[in-house]
Amino acid sequence: MGNNIRQAHRRQWRVVLVSCTALVVFAPAKSLAQQAENTGPGIVLDTITIDGRDDDSKSIVATKTSSGSKMATDILDTPASVSVITAKEMQQRGAQSVEQALQYTAGVSTDFYGSDDRFDFFKIRGFDAYTYRDGLPLGRPFGGLREEVYAYDRVEVLKGANSTIFGVSDPGGSVNYVTKKPKSEKFGEAYVTGGSYNRKEVGFDFGDNLTKDNTLSYRLTGKFRDADAEYDYSRDDEKFFIGGLTWRPTDMTSLTVVFDHLHRNGVPGSGGHPVGSDFSRSRFFGEPDYNYRGTDRNTVSVMFDHDFGNGFSFNSNARYSDAKTDFGYAYIASTPNDGSTIARRDFFGNESSNENFVIDGRLQYEVNFKDIESRTLVGVEYNKSSSSNGTYYGPAGSIDWNNPVYSGGPANLPLISSTRTRQNTKAVYIQQDLTFAEKLIATVGLRNDWLDIEERNRLNPEASGEADLSELTSRFGLTYKLTDEMSIYASYAESVAPPTVGLDPEEGEQYEVGVKYQPTAFPALFTASVYELTKNNITVTDPVTSVQSTIGEVRVRGLDLEAKAEITDSLSLTAAYSYLDSEIVENGGRGDEGNRPSFVSKHQGSLWANYKIEGSGRRGDVIFGLGSRYTGSYYFDNGNTTKTKGNVVVDASFSYEFLDKSTLDVNVSNLFDKKYVAYGGFGADFYNPGREIAVSLRRTW
Repeated sequence: MGNNIRQAHRRQWRVVLVSCTALVVFAPAKSLAQQAENTGPGIVLDTITIDGRDDDSKSIVATKTSSGSKMATDILDTPASVSVITAKEMQQRGAQSVEQALQYTAGVSTDFYGSDDRFDFFKIRGFDAYTYRDGLPLGRPFGGLREEVYAYDRVEVLKGANSTIFGVSDPGGSVNYVTKKPKSEKFGEAYVTGGSYNRKEVGFDFGDNLTKDNTLSYRLTGKFRDADAEYDYSRDDEKFFIGGLTWRPTDMTSLTVVFDHLHRNGVPGSGGHPVGSDFSRSRFFGEPDYNYRGTDRNTVSVMFDHDFGNGFSFNSNARYSDAKTDFGYAYIASTPNDGSTIARRDFFGNESSNENFVIDGRLQYEVNFKDIESRTLVGVEYNKSSSSNGTYYGPAGSIDWNNPVYSGGPANLPLISSTRTRQNTKAVYIQQDLTFAEKLIATVGLRNDWLDIEERNRLNPEASGEADLSELTSRFGLTYKLTDEMSIYASYAESVAPPTVGLDPEEGEQYEVGVKYQPTAFPALFTASVYELTKNNITVTDPVTSVQSTIGEVRVRGLDLEAKAEITDSLSLTAAYSYLDSEIVENGGRGDEGNRPSFVSKHQGSLWANYKIEGSGRRGDVIFGLGSRYTGSYYFDNGNTTKTKGNVVVDASFSYEFLDKSTLDVNVSNLFDKKYVAYGGFGADFYNPGREIAVSLRRTW
């Protein structure tokens, strides 16, 4: 009952907060509008950059983002920690997955499940993260499908509790993928790649104008791969295609339609190795006849922008997607400790489908009045999804790891869970930026999400249920520009994650202060931030009754340091360090209070540097890249009974330009083939990814 009273008091406080904030926001806006009317003709502002992107194919340093407020904003003026991984950075490091794209980012941890390849696994500031595409929600990576990074111009990481911006999410942060769209110029690249694990791959990305007046442009991007994974009886095949058209009937209007298809035929993972053993990563103790991971998704995205002039603009994004995924495998369930070499195994399978339509519309108004600049954004969002999920589980034949004999796949694997979920979400939000004397920026954001959730249990209809929730989140920030190159900020932000029917939503809040430095002498961005992040109503499952309840609180106090810099024409670097002091504050009397949450390292850091030797005569440019990633020790469970030690992994790259705009690229991840147990403690060990080499021939124009 005490928790219900606290929730009621919090909702009452939020109602007062909305009312007061509305007065603060709209009263000045009304006054400014009256003043503007009295001063004569309306103010005509410069053309607004809608998506806020830099040229991500030519620099590792981004200066603008739309993830901080859904308005194109200088990162220097955003009261939050934002990291941007551009297309150039991903290409330099040879990133082939979301985890590889994110692994040099402050506050982000990856690869903590080792050779489990079902999903994109990453945490931000110690918590799972929600993902978005062009500002529209995709959902949690865990349980979803693995995104194709070649589809995106950039990956934006917004750290902290920020449901006010994108909607329901976890408190650690969010990842926003920005889709490749047509440009109003001719461009292109094509490549072929060969490498480790029989990898054979071709890809292309090109576009041009279809009309002489640049009103109609297209872009085609594709990637086709035939490969294996690092363990026996595996495959890693993919077919990906994306095509887009952009129509610009006037300088003030643009309409973009993008279709993409993603098909993957892979495997879910190695199935683990016996605890305490030291087998080669290639050894496989699963079942070749029951080892698959499939993905099939079709997506249509529509993006519309219009500038009315006089400071008014309207932007809208919509997306429809239809996705189907499945996986099945046998894994080592327990390793004997009596001297036997016979490991027990289980079968595990899943089939899921999801159909989703989401649309978001935003009206933005910008006006200047004396020493005050005002930007107001009002938006609405509608999100409808329908999904089904079936889980299969049962015993598999044991296996002798010294003499493995495969027994084949299951004839009939029991269905242990079958659900169908429908969710309708409606949201309205407002964001206000006020800049005083070009120095002090006040940022306020409010958002309310109405969630209508229906869950049907096909095996146990009595366990079905419905929920109708209304969740308000807020965000406040102050930024002060010490100079044109440096700013300091302080912020408070809230988050809310959609719950299981019958449970309260998981809620988070964060306090953060930071400093940003963006020199004008060369492209660079240096950031530092400290924060306290709390997540409440954590969902836990009783190990005896299997009943879920929301009892718990986790707190993380941390420090993030990050630098991206192109210091000279020859030298560029990316550096990051994070310190996370995490603690389970409440856990419903389960004895974990005071422990560290699982998979959260106290220290992690990375450094990547590129050095270019200018070409001379017939010799083209040569670029050497070298990187190092440190992940501190972390526990495999909240009980803090088993953990991995701290580890360092080294990556490298080499690029040589020949002819004109043709390059030979070599990328090596885990250069020294560092091997350690990334996940374990329950019956099997899962190693970190081993050394992988890729050699590409690339032609650009």
